[in-house]
Parts: sequence; C-alpha cells; structure tokens
Amino acid sequence: MRTLALLLAAWASAVEPLKVGEVIASVETKYPPYLMALIEQDLAAGRLRQASGAFDLGFVARGGFNPGSYYDGSSGEVTFQQALPFWGADVFAGYRVSSGFLADYDKSRTQEDGELRAGLRFSLLRDGPIDRRRADLWKARLEREAADPFIRRQRLDVVRASARSYYQWVSAGLRLGVAEELHRVALERDSGLRTQAEKGLVAPIVVVDNERLVISRQLGVVQARRRFEAAALELSLFFRGSDDAPVVPGRERLPPAFPAHVPPTAADERGQVDAAASRRPELGRIALVRERLEIDRRLADNDTRPNLDVTAAVTRSLGSGPYVDRRQDEAGVGVELRLPLQRNEARGRLQAAEAELRRLDRDAAFARDRIANEVRDGLSALRAAAEQIGQTSRNVELADRLAEAEKRRFEQGATDLLALQIREQAAFDARFADVEARADFFRAQADYRAALGETDGY
Repeated sequence: MRTLALLLAAWASAVEPLKVGEVIASVETKYPPYLMALIEQDLAAGRLRQASGAFDLGFVARGGFNPGSYYDGSSGEVTFQQALPFWGADVFAGYRVSSGFLADYDKSRTQEDGELRAGLRFSLLRDGPIDRRRADLWKARLEREAADPFIRRQRLDVVRASARSYYQWVSAGLRLGVAEELHRVALERDSGLRTQAEKGLVAPIVVVDNERLVISRQLGVVQARRRFEAAALELSLFFRGSDDAPVVPGRERLPPAFPAHVPPTAADERGQVDAAASRRPELGRIALVRERLEIDRRLADNDTRPNLDVTAAVTRSLGSGPYVDRRQDEAGVGVELRLPLQRNEARGRLQAAEAELRRLDRDAAFARDRIANEVRDGLSALRAAAEQIGQTSRNVELADRLAEAEKRRFEQGATDLLALQIREQAAFDARFADVEARADFFRAQADYRAALGETDGY
C-alpha cells in the first residue's frame, strides 16, 4: 500500500503544470462555439454558390402539335441559354424543327431539316452596369469575405475568455493553498496549547479561543475549495481532451505561482491605437458592410432607369422545303423600351440605402473611438495592476515580519493569543491580496491583448 502511495505521489509530482498556452491551443481546435464560428465560412461559400446559380447554363425544350385541325403540323424546339456577367447580357442558341403543314404566320415552322438559331440580348440603360443577378453574386462574395472578420472576432473573444478563466483558476488554487496554510498554523498550535493548559501555563479559555479559530479557518478552507472547484469547472469548458470532452484540471496541474509579470512601458502606447485599428476585425467588417450597401444603392439607382434592351439573332434554315419564304440565312435586331413612370419602389430603396451608408459612416467613426478607448483603458488597467503587485509584495513582506515577531513574543509570554491571531490574519490577508493583484494583472493583460486585436503571445 505504501509503495502504491509513493508511486502515486511520484506520478503527481511528474505532472506538468497547466499553462495558459495549452488552454488556448485547446480552444482553437476543440472549443465548440469557436468551431461553430468556423462553419460560417462553409455557410458563406454555400450562399456564394447559390448566387452563382443565376449564371448557370439553362436548357429549354418545348413542342406542340395540332390534331384534328386544318393545319396539322407539329413542331419541337430545344434552346440553350447562358447569362453573361456584363451588361445584363444573355446568349442563346438552339435548334427547332417542324413537320406537316403550318400556317404562314406560325413562327415555329421550319424547313424539312429544321433551323439553327443563335443570338445575344443585352441592356443599354437599366440592368447594364448592374442588375439583380450580378448584385446578388457580388454581395455573396462580400459575405464570404465577411466570414473572416466574424471568425477573427470570435477568436479574440474566446481567447480572452479562456485566458481570464485560466488565471481565475490559478488565483482560486493559490488562494486555497493560503487558506489551508492558515488553517494548518492554527491546527498545529492547538496541541501545544492543550499541553500548556494541562500544565497550568495558559488559561483553558485560550484553548477554547484557538479551537474557535481552527473551526473558523476550516470554514475558510471549505469556501476557498468551493471557489477553486467552480473555477476548474469553468475552465473545463475551454480545456478539452483528445475526445473533445471537457477536462476538469485538478490541483496536481496547478502552477506553484503566477508567471513573472512584465509591466508595460511608456513606449507601449505609441502607435498602439493605430495598430489596433488595423488588426481589429470590426472596422474590416464595417468596410465590407459598406461595400454591400453600396451595391444596394447602385442597384436601386439602376432600377430608376428605363429598360432599353437590344436583341440580335441569326437563323440558318436547313433543307429546301416545304416553305419557299424561309430563306437559308436570316438576321434580325430588336429593340425594346420599357419605362417605369413613378418608380417609387426603386427611389425608396435608393433613399434607404443612402441613409444606411450615412449611418454606417458614423458607426465606423465611433468604432475607431471605441477601439482607441479600449486600448487606452486596457493599458491603464495593466499599469494599475502592475503597481498594485509592487505594493502587495511589499505588504506581504512586512506582514510576515510582524507576524513572526508576534509569534516569538507569544512564545515568550509577552503577548496574548488575540494579538497573534490578528497578526497572522493580517499576514494571510496580505497574501490573498497579492494573489488577487497578480490575477488582476494577467486578466488585464488578456483584456489589453484583445483590445489590440492580438491572440498570440500567451
């Protein structure tokens, strides 16, 4: 049994402390909300493919016959049609053939071997520079590009949240260790005081007072352990194993202390605001939204114009009969003008798009101000936290010296237990404050890096 205990102790001591980089690496590969954000790329690609369907090659087949009529002919036709990505143009080509006898006014009649047709239709005014099909395709491409700033925003958020959760876990674990040490000191003193009371060296009430202190500090240990367990459970949402299941890190993976902190320098603020504005995804997203609204504005402006469509087609008849009026080659050009008179729908969309663009310009300006504010606020919090660490470290040193001096006086009988308890509590309160100050620094560091648009360097 003793051998097993030694093996377990050796294994526990061999376990590497959990580092924040390990947690972030887990987040980037296994954290479900972030993986869901990555699916946005697939969604945007699907929407782009859907929009490109407006330019798919089309195929039409039709036919007709007249049973029991004076004109007993029949006809059939197949046509291929392809939309072009400029000037609202379409090209078409096909073949049709008829049999029997059809009226002279019937456009479906052909010579005995059929007829080949090909042509082009394009727009000179409305639907020339832009039309609904191209607008939808361009906006779908922008949506695909917009998936990148969306994912980068999600990555910033989850990296920041996971780093804060990690440092909260470290803080809770170190506070638990301080609480346990505080309880151990009172517990070790208890047996000595009982021996002294039996010899009449101290009053029995002193033993009672120390027993109360033991119970009080035991309650503190329970509360600290609960906070550590809660922090570990929260961290497990970000830290996952090989099977992608949450891993609740135990105390065996707790680092002995916070890593060394590096206070910010005055040079850190120079150029950081501009650098953050270039890295943060918000302004990139706004720029893409603006391009999308500009497409809507152009499309609405396009829809206020009249349609002037031109169609040019050539026809080649195959065969020599039965119709003498069907020449071998024919060419034709058609022009169609359509003019919406009031155009309220298009003008309303144009007005709304222009208003949205003005609002977006204000949003972009405010986003720049907000980014600058977050960078400066993050740097301020980082400096304050670094200053606090210097003060709490000195406070721990002084409080420990006072507690040690009070302990020697108590052992010499020069002071009472109450004074020693006060000094001990002050010393451990100073350690609690130091742990919290260091946790505040690294949480502020996570916030500052998120404000800068950085996800590396942990």
